[in-house]
Amino acid sequence: MKQITILLLTTLFLCPAMAQNSKNSRADAIVGTYRVEHAGQQSKVRVYKEKNGDYTAQCIWLRDSIDSATGKLITDSKNPDKSLRNTPCNRIIIFRNMQYNSKKQRWEDGKIYDPTRGIVANCTCEFLQDGRLKVRGSILGIGESVYWQPL
Repeated sequence: MKQITILLLTTLFLCPAMAQNSKNSRADAIVGTYRVEHAGQQSKVRVYKEKNGDYTAQCIWLRDSIDSATGKLITDSKNPDKSLRNTPCNRIIIFRNMQYNSKKQRWEDGKIYDPTRGIVANCTCEFLQDGRLKVRGSILGIGESVYWQPL
């Protein structure tokens, strides 16, 4: 009887921890590096988890990253935040503040930035059955989806 009681108590304490670990692993599935093609540009984007639990995506490589006129690395010249316009193209934050919604099995409530147009929009992300990450930006219900390929 004592062994059964110990087993039940152990199960009661471990189940919430295991459920939390399972939730975290699903949420952390977005972490990694992706190949992105958008608006005629090819890039690589790294998604990482912030200390507060939110997810952020940063451009780490751009195919045509050198300005042919100046020979220098392209900067984020279209950013609506003037203080970020000198950010090198391989350091631009693409999305931030993304949080995992376990009920909908997607990341949401973040903002995405399109450096090709200088637009900030609401963002959601979800994995498709083929393994690609669907990243959707929208403003007032009008949006566009881009499909990121995990590397």
